[in-house]
Amino acid sequence: MRFPARMLAAAALFLASLPVGGLSSSAVKADIIVTAAPVYEPLAALTGGERFPKGAQLLLVHDGKAEPLVTGLAASADANVSFDGKTVLFAGKQAATDPWQIWELTLATHAVRKVLATETDAIRPLYLPGLLPEGRLVYARRGPQGFQLETARASEAPPSYASVDTTPAIIQITFLPGSAIPADVLADGRILFEAGFPLGSNSEGHPTAELFLVYSDGSGVESYRCDHGSARWGGKQLTSGDVVFTHGATLVRFTSPLAHEAPIAAPHADFAGAIAETASGEWLVSARANASARFALKFWKPGTPGLISLLAEPGKDIVEPVLVTPRHRPNRHPSGLHDWSYANLMALDARLSRAGDLKSTPASVQLETQDAQGHAVVTGTTPVDPDGSFFVKVPGDKPIRFALLDEKGAVVRQEQGWFYIRRGEQRICTGCHTGPERASENRVPAVLMRTTTPVDLTGVTPADAAQPKAPGGK
Repeated sequence: MRFPARMLAAAALFLASLPVGGLSSSAVKADIIVTAAPVYEPLAALTGGERFPKGAQLLLVHDGKAEPLVTGLAASADANVSFDGKTVLFAGKQAATDPWQIWELTLATHAVRKVLATETDAIRPLYLPGLLPEGRLVYARRGPQGFQLETARASEAPPSYASVDTTPAIIQITFLPGSAIPADVLADGRILFEAGFPLGSNSEGHPTAELFLVYSDGSGVESYRCDHGSARWGGKQLTSGDVVFTHGATLVRFTSPLAHEAPIAAPHADFAGAIAETASGEWLVSARANASARFALKFWKPGTPGLISLLAEPGKDIVEPVLVTPRHRPNRHPSGLHDWSYANLMALDARLSRAGDLKSTPASVQLETQDAQGHAVVTGTTPVDPDGSFFVKVPGDKPIRFALLDEKGAVVRQEQGWFYIRRGEQRICTGCHTGPERASENRVPAVLMRTTTPVDLTGVTPADAAQPKAPGGK
């Protein structure tokens, strides 16, 4: 078939005006915010590195056209839209040599204000529901051992709220010898975050990325699922309640009925991280054909065979897509923490484990924490009851781990990673790294038949306990 030259030229001009794949981003009803960067290293922060070593810039995509969202700053990234769709939290640098700080932009006026100023990098801010209308935010701040999660007020509380919101302006909620990076705030109010597995792995250990959960007061830290294996990151919750994340070469999901991840039949690509779900159920993803290509913004309708390009820039990675639209406000939960310097923990059956149940009951359990230099220090041991239960008092807001011992004091099984319990927290665990599906029989643990007082494994002597404490009990 032959066409006149004029028709061929017109057709070529029309095709050239379309993004690769033939779909304009105006097909997505809401505006989109993305981060454009010369280099993007999605997991660098987990080892204390820089995800954007050559800078980054937030872009607003409106009617298929992209333009800078923020002006006057040397760098900007990590956009998170407020629940009412009116403001945007982001990490930014006023000068290229400054640390990343937390900023907020009002979409109606594009006015920018600094929300939080710290001496070190503060990244990946996410809005949290709170007592005040403005709520709080969670972010990761760089410390001596990596990034730790903190929450802060989104704005200064007016005097009239002083008796309503008595929580400190800034609260640290993770206490690990490794990095923790927030990924999403779930509908139930818990924070989904990325950290190395085993939890508490430091940068020298080259940890495998894993997804964890914690409440906004720092309590209840746990793995999202315990089927650990390949690195997984970029978790984002859908309206269905499922959490979608990536292994890099695949998209995967956590769904409520299953105790393990479930594959997603997505097109073959290398995915950068978090997706964004449109109101009609399509997904925006950042993907590339291979490791030598650039990440671009793609549109995908689950169940279809291909990704459609929405936005690509030469020499830039286009990552972190966010829709500019109002969204559901997550639940806010009351804190159950007590004003203690320690925490109580009861194990129902330490014999249970995903690594294989022990055939005999360990003689005792040993607790370790870390000293100021990061060395493991034993703080005490206590017998394990015949049914595998024990009840102990442990240090709050410090890395801890347990080891099970036999009659001769030899280690039968030991946790390889570290975790923590918030000061004032009371927790019950099923066993040694087991999920709720392995809950023990509905009976009174043998340890509680003997005593309801936990054995003190804090390593604090009576003389130490008598010493004055700093404000907040730390």
